Amino acid sequence: MTLDQIIALGVLVTVVGVLIHGRVRADVVALAGAAVLLLLGVVRPVEVQAAFASPAVIALASLFVIAYAIELSGLLGLLIRQATKLCAHLGEAGLWIVMMLCGAASALLNNTPIVVLAAPVIKDVAETLNRSPKRFLIPLSYISIMGGSCTLIGTSTNLLVNDMARNVGQPVFTLFEITPVGLAIAVCGALWLYFVGARQLGRAVADDEAEALRRKRAEEARIEAETQRAARRFRLPFNLPRVGEPRPLDNGSGDAQLGDLKLYAAADRPFDFKRAMVSLSIFVAVVLAAGMGWIPIAAAAFGGAVALILLRILTAEEAYSGLRPDILLLIAGMVVLGIAIEVTGLGQSGATLLIDVIRPFGPLAALIILYGVTLVATELLSNATVAVLITPVAVALAVSLGVDPRPFLVAVMMAASAAFATPFGYQTNVLVYQLGGYSYMDFVRIGVPLNLITWVAAMVAIPIFFPF
Repeated sequence: MTLDQIIALGVLVTVVGVLIHGRVRADVVALAGAAVLLLLGVVRPVEVQAAFASPAVIALASLFVIAYAIELSGLLGLLIRQATKLCAHLGEAGLWIVMMLCGAASALLNNTPIVVLAAPVIKDVAETLNRSPKRFLIPLSYISIMGGSCTLIGTSTNLLVNDMARNVGQPVFTLFEITPVGLAIAVCGALWLYFVGARQLGRAVADDEAEALRRKRAEEARIEAETQRAARRFRLPFNLPRVGEPRPLDNGSGDAQLGDLKLYAAADRPFDFKRAMVSLSIFVAVVLAAGMGWIPIAAAAFGGAVALILLRILTAEEAYSGLRPDILLLIAGMVVLGIAIEVTGLGQSGATLLIDVIRPFGPLAALIILYGVTLVATELLSNATVAVLITPVAVALAVSLGVDPRPFLVAVMMAASAAFATPFGYQTNVLVYQLGGYSYMDFVRIGVPLNLITWVAAMVAIPIFFPF
């Protein structure tokens, strides 16, 4: 290995280790890694500049501004309130319709504000219907995640994989090119959640309630026994009134403050018709222009964001507030790391080792293994990290097998967003984690089977729509 490869590998291992440890913000870790690579000369200033000005970063920043304008207009809140009225007429079926609508909206908008607004509504309506909110909040998060995988702009991961593929000479994806695969996966996942996952959560709720009751009775018995011992010791009557209630029961999460909704988005906004219609019209124009291939996504979104300011739908300060710099800087920093892996030849070396193992099994087996590796990695690391690490390997693997890299790139997009097995793999999981009072194992019980089901669905759908 060359010195640059050793440095790049050392920075990569350190960044991954710190991210897994989870005590330092992901964007700070990524930027620190990029700074070390720049200072040691592994990457050049022009390459760092290119990372921060990449089409993925420009497109995401602009889309964040447009989505923020729609959020400020109150349109999103209005739609969710109307969906709530639907629930009142249709009962539990209405809740599932609302979740499906949230998943559809997540294909084009950031799913975090969607879940922030929808989750409390789902919780309140479920309680009104005498249903446990636990049956619906995890499915809401999962459906919004799967919905985001259905278009190129539905999640930052898809844009980043697209950008990384462009950097290694691959043609870019169009806006709806991956929709058939994402939709097939989302439908399979949603059906499993409806027929199996929600019922498993319902049984878990019953078990939790029984366990809570058992613990409550045990605590009451302990207090009663201590009261009687104290009465005997101090020669007091045995029929003393009880004082102090039993201590609140811990749900086992150990992190009660995680997922506070106030940390993620503003409260619901009053509806402003003019602001909503102009914001929505610009968003539709951006999607149409990019979807028809008239203008690149980054250019269309950037033009839409600037138009919102020029039309005074957003002030410049409001536009800056909607930028989500933590996500943008995380992606830019990880792109720098990806560039280092590429220019030093480290990615090619790693791909060669993997290729030697996989090549004898053929392209389909390679696709299955690549999806599995990406799936496991995304449960431990950020989506951006996984996209940067796996995308060059996916391209090199396809080239070595003599097949089209596109099915492998789509596999990375889908698997890098399939963070279902832990409450920390995706931001919306964190949001519902506290609101629903879930335990860590609730996500494991539902998320692991969902990972396997979506894996199988992807392995069927990808070769159909993206042949080798």
